[in-house]
Amino acid sequence: MPPFDAPALTLLLVAALAYLLGTIAAGLLVARVMGLGDLRKIGSGNIGATNVLRTGNKGAAALTLVFDALKGVFAVLIGRVLAGESGAQVAALFAVIGHCWPVWLAFRGGKGVATFLGVWLALAFPVGLACCATWAVAAYLRRISSLAALAAAASAVLWALVFGYTDTVVLALVLTALVFWRHAANIARLRAGTEPRIGQR
Repeated sequence: MPPFDAPALTLLLVAALAYLLGTIAAGLLVARVMGLGDLRKIGSGNIGATNVLRTGNKGAAALTLVFDALKGVFAVLIGRVLAGESGAQVAALFAVIGHCWPVWLAFRGGKGVATFLGVWLALAFPVGLACCATWAVAAYLRRISSLAALAAAASAVLWALVFGYTDTVVLALVLTALVFWRHAANIARLRAGTEPRIGQR
């Protein structure tokens, strides 16, 4: 990570703003506006795009994916404006944390994948693009959303090194660990061969 040369109070402000952005439950809002019901009572109960897709509404799932990614993008851009690259990385971390553990939902949020991709697109665009491509290829080949998410997260460190963003490697490791942590149950189902495929309810 870059040296934290911004004032500590500024970084704390960045962390707070990024966390609050991350807590915006796009999936819940989209599902409610489009009359799909309470997402927490549908499918896995998760608030992310994959669970929105289980409602059968692909448009709603796409909107959720975009909005969750944009949370990460805007958080990083705000962090960069306020506190340079150190602020951008702090914002990236706390936007994902906010999505995964939103205070408004008793800290029961999503799994952070779309926001993870969003922060990388703003933080290091080639890395973000490569992570998105990794997700798309894995999803196309295996048709399992969680497996694609894990592949994209795990590839972040590799892509950061390949494209020369060595100052983001520590952040990449931390964010990847968060995504894997949030997918603990999915990993267990993948090992058991019971993980549902994309679009399966």
